[in-house]
Amino acid sequence: MAGVVVAIATLPAALGLGVASGLGASAGIVSAVVAGAVAALLGGSNLQVTGPTGILLLILTPVTRTYGPSGTLTAGLLAGILLIVLSVSGAGRFMRYVPVPVVQGFTVGGAIVIVLRQLPVALGLAARHTGMAVVTAVKAVVHFPAHPHWVTVAVAGGAMVVRLIESQLRLPGPFTVLAVATITALAQTAHLPLQRIGHVAAGLPVPSLHFLRFSSLSALLPSAALLAVLVAFESLMAVSAAEGISGDDRHDADRELFGQGVANLAAPLFGGLAATGAVMRTAVNARIGATSRLASLVNCAVLGILAYAVAPLTAAIPRAALTGVMIATVIRLIDFGALCSLARADRGQAAVAGVTAVTPLVFNLVTAIASGVAVATALALHTLVRSARTEPAFHDMEPVHLESLPVSWAPWQTRPDRRMAAYDIDGPLLFATVDRLLHPVKGSQASLIVLRMSRVSAVDATGILALRTTITTLARRGTHVLLCDLRDEHVKIMDAMGVLDALRAGGHLVADAAHSDVHGRAAGMHSSVFPPEHSDHTDTASTF
Repeated sequence: MAGVVVAIATLPAALGLGVASGLGASAGIVSAVVAGAVAALLGGSNLQVTGPTGILLLILTPVTRTYGPSGTLTAGLLAGILLIVLSVSGAGRFMRYVPVPVVQGFTVGGAIVIVLRQLPVALGLAARHTGMAVVTAVKAVVHFPAHPHWVTVAVAGGAMVVRLIESQLRLPGPFTVLAVATITALAQTAHLPLQRIGHVAAGLPVPSLHFLRFSSLSALLPSAALLAVLVAFESLMAVSAAEGISGDDRHDADRELFGQGVANLAAPLFGGLAATGAVMRTAVNARIGATSRLASLVNCAVLGILAYAVAPLTAAIPRAALTGVMIATVIRLIDFGALCSLARADRGQAAVAGVTAVTPLVFNLVTAIASGVAVATALALHTLVRSARTEPAFHDMEPVHLESLPVSWAPWQTRPDRRMAAYDIDGPLLFATVDRLLHPVKGSQASLIVLRMSRVSAVDATGILALRTTITTLARRGTHVLLCDLRDEHVKIMDAMGVLDALRAGGHLVADAAHSDVHGRAAGMHSSVFPPEHSDHTDTASTF
């Protein structure tokens, strides 16, 4: 039952996506049938439904305009190869680390671009995909009053409204099919001046590689790489959505990428579009009660029967009806609830989604993703810097027990201003945090500064070199800095960079027992540095 229902819901969208891609309605059906069946057999989820989706049109449509249908099929083939490489390399588990605001912003931006590109068709004008999507849509709106096509607008609007209402009520799709069928019958009976989708093949063509042009492989590789990334993201998001509905979290991410890769290798051979796991179809599949891959296979079989058995009638479907269905479908990709929650929770994350959504309107998708990731990275670094801090452990404490001090400390013992300050460095000592963490140390007026490093979670070369520079600068003005509680992994990095020996030679290290065993630095061990009366700081003195 799940397979039958999903097939009915998929048919109008698959036809519309094929037409919008420039390859024709048959390309969408082939993609849903062939890629869907292969992914169902080889993928890593029992609930996944694979086929063409609106988000992929953002890449496929420009490729079709530039390189023709052969370039679109070649891009899908290359994407399949790249997906298999990703699966073999174990990249599936890393896909979950992509910032959610970037994914949501990209979905919003993609949906807006698709709607703007389809607006001329919905208005009954010839679609001109040259230039930016915003410019194309504005020109269509400006030219519409001079040459109005109200019948086309009514057909597209009616189909869109039915699809949106159906999606809002979480109905599986029959009303959209009935609406498209009714519109088609009415258009045929009344001889309405509407553009039809044209010929639809009555079956699968013979597989072939006639479209492959080796001379264009290098030019198509960037588009294919972005296509592969989108397929991977959307497929894994679809699996997660289905598992949230069914409560079954048994899936293999790398196997899912492998299945999607082979599916995208197979679909172009039959003239089909690139395909991915479809979030909405997979969710419907799970919501109806699918429990195995049989549901997806039934979906492919029923979809093929519906499309190919009535191919002559399908060719008479008005293009405007499918345009309305597709516009509603991509609008439903936008999770408005999640966007509102994101805006209320964190303005910075909302800004990431906003930048990613707006950028495709002016630039391309690669720039959009890069911009979103850059903003997300900057915000993450800002949060990291704010969380890092240097806390004073005690101030102006004069040690009374100075046993076994290093020779380099001898001048400090005779100084009249024998003031000591200790600090806990808390957070990663990285290029972005060094100034915040070391600034209090640089401003200290104590003649002996103790830096406790046990809370330093990570270090990099910039942080280590900045620490050495700070120690050297303080030494020049007569302030001795003592490091303690260094972690083994940080000691190894300092040793590899040649910093450890320099600090040891200057008497700046106090090693604990573990460091003594591993690195032989026990010469810096001391005890009873702090006065007994300061019992509140026994934890600070315990390493000396």
